[in-house]
Amino acid sequence: MSEYDDVRVLLPTYDEVETVETVVSSFRDVGLRDVLVIDGGSTDGTREAARDAGARVVRQSGEGKGQAIREAVRDHVDTPYVLMADADATYDAADAAAMLEPIRSGDAEHVIGNRFADMRPGAMTRLNRVGNRLINRSFRLIHGEDYGDILSGYRAFTRESFRRLHLSADGFGIETEMAVECAKNRVDVAVVPITYRPRPGGSSTNLHPIRDGGVIFLELYRKAKTNNPLFYFGSVGATVTAAGAVMAAYVLYRWLVHGVGHEIIAVGAAGATILGIQLLVFGFLADMILSLHREQLVRHDRAIDAAGDDGPVNAAGEDDAVDAAGEDDAVDEGEDGR
Repeated sequence: MSEYDDVRVLLPTYDEVETVETVVSSFRDVGLRDVLVIDGGSTDGTREAARDAGARVVRQSGEGKGQAIREAVRDHVDTPYVLMADADATYDAADAAAMLEPIRSGDAEHVIGNRFADMRPGAMTRLNRVGNRLINRSFRLIHGEDYGDILSGYRAFTRESFRRLHLSADGFGIETEMAVECAKNRVDVAVVPITYRPRPGGSSTNLHPIRDGGVIFLELYRKAKTNNPLFYFGSVGATVTAAGAVMAAYVLYRWLVHGVGHEIIAVGAAGATILGIQLLVFGFLADMILSLHREQLVRHDRAIDAAGDDGPVNAAGEDDAVDAAGEDDAVDEGEDGR
C-alpha cells in the first residue's frame, strides 16, 4: 500500500522514447506507483519503454494531446485524484507532493504548477518566454483570473472537477481551455511553484511556437464569448467603430479641403459605425445577462447548501406533517363511518 493509492499519474506521449522511461521511474520512485501513459501512436518505441518502466500503457483512439487527456480521464481513470505531467523530463517528480497537497486537503480542486517560479537556464527560449507572458496577461485581461502559468502541463485535479469542464481542444490548446473552463465554472484553483528544466539532449519538442501560439490566442478569444461577452463583442465593436470613424474623417477632410465627395466610402463609414455601436450595445447586454445568470447560480448554490444543512430537520418535519395528515384522515374517516 502507498499513501498515493488514490492518485493516478497521467502522461500523454508522442515519440518520447528518450525520456519516458526516466519520467515514469521518477514518479514511481517518489511513491506514485500508478502511472498511466496514453500514447498518440508513437513509432519510436515509447510504449515499450513506458511498459518496461512499470507504467500502464494505452493507445489513444484519436490524435492530439487534448483528445488524449479527455479520453484518459473519461475511460481509464478511476481514482479521485489525477496528477498530469509531460513525458519530456522537464518537470520534477519531487514537486508531486506539493502539487497534490491542495487537492488532497480540500483547499483546491485544480492545481497548476507555475514554471516561472524556478525556471532553469535554457528551459524555455526567449520567444516562448515572451509568448507565455503575453498569453498569461491576455488571460488575466479577458477572464479576470491570475493563474500564474496557464500553459503549464504540470497539473493536479480531482476527477469530479475535470468532468465539470467542457473541453473540446485536441492539441496543445487543452491547457488554455482547462484554465478558461476553471474560471468559467468557478473551480477552486491553486498555483504551486515548481521547477522547470531544459529538455534532455537528444529529445525534441512537439510544440510549434508560432502555430500553437496562434491557436492558443484564438482559444482565449473564442472562450471569451461565454465567459466575458463584453470583451468578445466589445473589442470587435470598438474596432469596427474606429474603422468607421477613420473613414468618416477621411471623407469629411476630402470634402472640406478639396471639395471632393466620396459617397461610397461615406456609406461604408456610416455602416461600419452603426455596426460597431450595435456590437458594443450587444456586448453590454450579454454581459448584463451573464452577470444575472451568475447571481442566480450563486443563489442556487446557497439554497442547496441551506437545504443540505436543514435537510434532516426538514425531513423530520415533513414526516411529522405526513403523520399528522394521516391521523387527521383517519379521524375523518372514522367520523364519516359513524
